[in-house]
Amino acid sequence: ALLSQRDLPGWGLPARPQVTDRLLRLLAAVHGQVWNASRIGQSLGLSYQTVNSYLDYLIGAFLVRRLPPFHANLGKRLVKSPKLYWRDSGLLHALLNVPDERSLLVQPWVGASWEGFVIEQVIGELTLQGRHFEPFFFRTSDGLEIDLVVDVGSERWAVEVKLTASPSQADLVQLDKAADMIGANRRYLVSQTPRSAGDSRRASCNLAGLIDRLRE
Repeated sequence: ALLSQRDLPGWGLPARPQVTDRLLRLLAAVHGQVWNASRIGQSLGLSYQTVNSYLDYLIGAFLVRRLPPFHANLGKRLVKSPKLYWRDSGLLHALLNVPDERSLLVQPWVGASWEGFVIEQVIGELTLQGRHFEPFFFRTSDGLEIDLVVDVGSERWAVEVKLTASPSQADLVQLDKAADMIGANRRYLVSQTPRSAGDSRRASCNLAGLIDRLRE
C-alpha cells in the first residue's frame, strides 16, 4: 500500500494511488507472461499508450524488467512482444497475497516466480562481473522456447528454467533443439536438482551450479 500510495506518487508516477495499486497487482498477475498493454489497459479503463508509459516508469524505478524477444530469420514465426518480470520475488509474492513458502508452492504461477528469480540472478551476476551482455527470451509460434538467451561477447548462452528437483533428459533434448536453432554455444537446464551433471558448456544444474559456471 505504501508503494502505491506514497512511494511511487512521490517519485513522480502520474497515476492515482488506487489506479497504481490495481496496476501493480495486475502486473504481478502477468509476471513471466508476454506483455499485452491493451489487455491491462482494458482492465484499468486506460489506453495502451498510458499503460505503456506507466510501465516505462516502473522499469526505470527498477521494479519490473521488460525482457525483449530474440529476433532471427529462422523461417519460423517468432513471438515479437517482450515478457514482463518483477525483479523482486518478495514484492511479487506480497502483491499476490502469498504469506509463506507453503502457500507459495501450491500457486499455479510458482514456476513463473522461480523462472523470474533465476533470470534476475543471472543478469545480476553478469552485471556484477562488469560484462557486456544482452538478455532475451526465445519463443516460436509452435512452442519451442528458451527462457533466457544471453549474448555475452562472441558467445550465446541458452538457459531454460524448470521448477523440479528431477529434470528429465527430454527437457535437455528440448533445450538443445531450440538452442540449435539460434546457434547457442552454451546450454544450461536449471532446476532445483541437488546435483549437477555436464560440463561448462552443456549442463543440467541447480542455480548455484549455474552461477559457478558464469564465474568460470
